[in-house]
Amino acid sequence: MSAIRRIYGAAAAGSRADWLGGAALAFALTGALAGGAPLAAQQRQADDDLRALIPDAAVNDPEGWAKAQAVKKPAAKVAPPPASSAVPIAAPAAQDSAPPLNLAALIPDSPMEDIAGLDLPWPEPGKEEATIPIPTALAAQEDGETLAAAMARVPPPGAARLAARNAGDAARPEARERETTLASGRARLVWPADPAAMPEREAFERRFRDLSALQGLGAHDADALAQLVVRGSSDRKLLEKLFKVYGYYDGEVTQSLIGPEPGADGNSAPPTGVRFDMDPGARYHIGAITTGRLEDTGKDAARLRAALAIKTGDPLDQDAIEAGTTQLAKALGEAGYPFAKVPSASLTIDHARDEGDVDVAVEPGGQYRYGAITSALPRVMSPNHLGDIARFKPGQVWNQKDVEDLRRAVLATGLVAGVNVTPRETAPPKDGQPGVVALDVAMSRAPVHTIAGEIGYDTGQGARVGASWENRNLFPPEGALKLRGVLGTNEQLAGATFRRANFLGRDRQLTVDLYATNTTLASYAARKVAFATSYERLTNLLFQKPWTWSMGLEVEASEEREGVPSGVTTGRILYITTALPLRAGIDSTDNLLDPTKGHRASLRISPEQSWARETQSRYARIQADASFYRSLDKVVLATRVRLGTMPGSDIDYIAPSRRFYAGGGASIRGYGYNLVGPRNALGEPKGGRSLYEFSIEARVNTHFFGGALQLVPFLDAGGVEAGTVPKFNDWRYGAGLGIRYRTGFGPIRIDVGTPLNPRAGDSRIGVYVALGQAF
Repeated sequence: MSAIRRIYGAAAAGSRADWLGGAALAFALTGALAGGAPLAAQQRQADDDLRALIPDAAVNDPEGWAKAQAVKKPAAKVAPPPASSAVPIAAPAAQDSAPPLNLAALIPDSPMEDIAGLDLPWPEPGKEEATIPIPTALAAQEDGETLAAAMARVPPPGAARLAARNAGDAARPEARERETTLASGRARLVWPADPAAMPEREAFERRFRDLSALQGLGAHDADALAQLVVRGSSDRKLLEKLFKVYGYYDGEVTQSLIGPEPGADGNSAPPTGVRFDMDPGARYHIGAITTGRLEDTGKDAARLRAALAIKTGDPLDQDAIEAGTTQLAKALGEAGYPFAKVPSASLTIDHARDEGDVDVAVEPGGQYRYGAITSALPRVMSPNHLGDIARFKPGQVWNQKDVEDLRRAVLATGLVAGVNVTPRETAPPKDGQPGVVALDVAMSRAPVHTIAGEIGYDTGQGARVGASWENRNLFPPEGALKLRGVLGTNEQLAGATFRRANFLGRDRQLTVDLYATNTTLASYAARKVAFATSYERLTNLLFQKPWTWSMGLEVEASEEREGVPSGVTTGRILYITTALPLRAGIDSTDNLLDPTKGHRASLRISPEQSWARETQSRYARIQADASFYRSLDKVVLATRVRLGTMPGSDIDYIAPSRRFYAGGGASIRGYGYNLVGPRNALGEPKGGRSLYEFSIEARVNTHFFGGALQLVPFLDAGGVEAGTVPKFNDWRYGAGLGIRYRTGFGPIRIDVGTPLNPRAGDSRIGVYVALGQAF
């Protein structure tokens, strides 16, 4: 390589006549010997006739022979030979008719005619200023040194340009080049000293980090050098594209290798990365903005144009332009234009003005109002029922947001697997009045039968196994029947439930429930037959509501007793109870099953009447709940407060199953279910008429199982008292640790708690397994 460089340099140092003359001689000889081997081989292998054409003096000393001919006959200007043929050469004696060889064209010092279109000055003979430029790394390469090592040792042109820009600022540390190392150390971005050169640098680098080809290159790849070059070139093109995304259309990126660094043994290690010298240049701005036929929207044009959110003179940002066209399409759909077409913006860059003209070829398509709704599956969901679900009425101006809401609401019923709502013109716009569109609702059926099961365990309630069967559309539309049963250590139940969803309004549900249950707990025993109905506004995963409400009627007859002494099955009292429960709630959390921020609050008031011991009694059951959630980095801090009171009748005339209790997995963990509160003369839980509870827990996110596992330390406190106004003098405390495994249908919860101030008979450990957070 050094020999090549020396020849290259020697040729560059010669005069115009020297190297042009040598080139002409080589061209003439090569033309005469076309198709043969190199010159030395020609002398050994050419036939006698061909050798006769070349004088021996010219073969032995071409340069001396040429100069001797120049002395005999002065050089003259000659026309250049035809481009498609070699220089003419004298023919053999047998062919005297051929023109003689014009040797003047081969003399190094002979002048050359001007070439059309070439206006650069030729170097004058004897001067060494005319040189052929040599690549910097090639010129600096030492004998035995690899080209990659020379490239790493020689500063790239971009670095020199940035150094010149920063000249005079070296005394100010804040004015030096700024560097950022990305792509696992494989890429180094070197920026101009002035932070104002590109204010979007951080966003630019985040984007590059996500898309970099060097990011995937391992530190010990066998072909690291080749990969550095290939991936570095790919990243350079990426950086140039990103410059244009942010409006820097004159931006330049210079790529060079980082390293090699001297190794421990004195030898150079291979390059370790790629350096990119970044020169953003001037940022372009938005020039003219055209919006197709947007003016056809009349009085809505100004408001719709404002949705584009870009104006002449703004910095040219392709992200902002794309976001603006998306918002414009959305605004058209919400202003009554179901057939509007908003293509991607067309950008015309004018480098003379440093501006880009934006053209959005909008086709509004006319304004429309809602017409009739049609159903592709009327037996599953009739057009009338779809109209009840929709939040709009016929005659209102089209709004794409309401149409999307209808689609999601139909999907939320669970009766269909897919929904597509398509507008269909039934009357075109006329005389400035909107047209009419029908909504064709296409649906695909989903299975309507559900068989479900549940398994749970609680140290207070024991084991529990439940199963259910449901037909979600046995009584169309959305009339469901559910049969359920429970077999457990302390509970047995059989029941049937009828439910009508979206009844008399969107997200409203009518429920009628009839069931029989036998419950045997440490706090009470009850055999019960009950009827309950409710009408409520529901919240769900797809449409989490900020507020909910419910009203209902409950009638139940039960035989109950306080506590369950061992072997005692008698002593039960008959209670007949009616209630009118009312409930209202608000919810500002971000997730129904696993909230991380916001708050929830609810108030339940249930006026009730009881017949027991030949006495009629009236009382009210009032309970307020509130919970708060706050996200702190990797921890969600959750707190809960519950207060309850039961003014009215004496506690002996209230069925034990309807009194207040505390303790258990959803109350004070560490204590058994319903075991916190007053006790009777036998030491059995009696229940009370006032309740207070407080809980706090930290839901700590971990990296286990892909981040699905949480560790949850908790502290619970509370108590139950016999009076209607609590004195807060019987606090019980429980603490422990839980885990949460988050799934698509909610977290699976396992809590282990212990009572901090237990009473006689309280267990030392409580284990609780359930679905969902504790609160």
